[in-house]
Amino acid sequence: MAQIDAFFKLMHDVGASDLHLVSGNQPLLRLRGGLERVRYKILENGDLKRMLYEIAPEEKVKVFEEFGDVDFGYEIPGLSRYRANFFNQKWGIGAVFRAIPTKIPTAEELGLPPVLLKLATLPKGLVLVTGPTGSGKSSTLAAIVDHANRTRRDHIITIEDPIEFVHHSNQCLVNHRELGTHTRTYAAALRGALREDPDIIMVGEMRDLETIALALEAANTGHLVFGTLHTTSAAKTVDRIIEIFPANMQGQIRASLADGLRAVISQALFKRIDVTGRCAAMEILLATSAVRNLIRDSKTFQMGTVIQTGRKFGMQSLDDALMEHILAGRIDPNDAYTHCQDKGKFRQYLTQPPDDFTDV
Repeated sequence: MAQIDAFFKLMHDVGASDLHLVSGNQPLLRLRGGLERVRYKILENGDLKRMLYEIAPEEKVKVFEEFGDVDFGYEIPGLSRYRANFFNQKWGIGAVFRAIPTKIPTAEELGLPPVLLKLATLPKGLVLVTGPTGSGKSSTLAAIVDHANRTRRDHIITIEDPIEFVHHSNQCLVNHRELGTHTRTYAAALRGALREDPDIIMVGEMRDLETIALALEAANTGHLVFGTLHTTSAAKTVDRIIEIFPANMQGQIRASLADGLRAVISQALFKRIDVTGRCAAMEILLATSAVRNLIRDSKTFQMGTVIQTGRKFGMQSLDDALMEHILAGRIDPNDAYTHCQDKGKFRQYLTQPPDDFTDV
């Protein structure tokens, strides 16, 4: 048993989502969205480095010592998997571990809208799950892919950095590939995937031009592609994809994206006030003909209107999702207020509306 495993056991016992170990500080756990210190000595750089290196694969240690940061997966059988990130900072080494449950959450457990499971049945196209770090993108994607694994008879390839949720082949054949271990880059893995007879490809993060271009190509050539981006709304997601390309290519990418896009789910996580835990509020954009026309015509600023008029198809705005949570007594109106678009609509639910100079 590694020395650090005691901290992972503590994470499991208290229900923490993240563990922070940083030289010059006590250990910290993220509980229901906030950081709390562990009653433990301040971590010295040498001691912490030995503790971390005990669980890191040798090749990952070499990458860390050369570049100053590295990602990899670590698993304690019977307890949980963890996404690890080592980094250097002013006072020495640091690490953050995100707990990845060994049991894949179902759509019902996560409270996902029914329309999201329909996305797992699509024959082809691009489906994006977006949001800031820690917003639950991986859990949402895992539930959708798990539904496909249980209901389809296809080949699923996941490309991640590192592997998070592990899907065992059910009705589908599932292959997991990890950057640095099984492939060099997302782009290299995507190029390889197109020769590996996949039906569904899950890309852990679409972080550069080449990866996005290859994902679009796969979506437009008969594959169902799931991916993530660090954007905060459907419109910003479309803009982000297009703006990463040079100006002379953006017209072509708009056309390609309009043809290939099927849905954008943009989400944020909130601490629940009715029970222990957190819940997601989601903006859902489905690529109807109206949405495709807005993408082609560079009118993404009108997508909010299309989402409102598309509620019958399963679309919803983030504000509507937040309001539903408030009225059901699931989240604090003050938390919702910080994320909503229409501040005026939510101020009535606040006991002490803040003075926000940015709204002046």
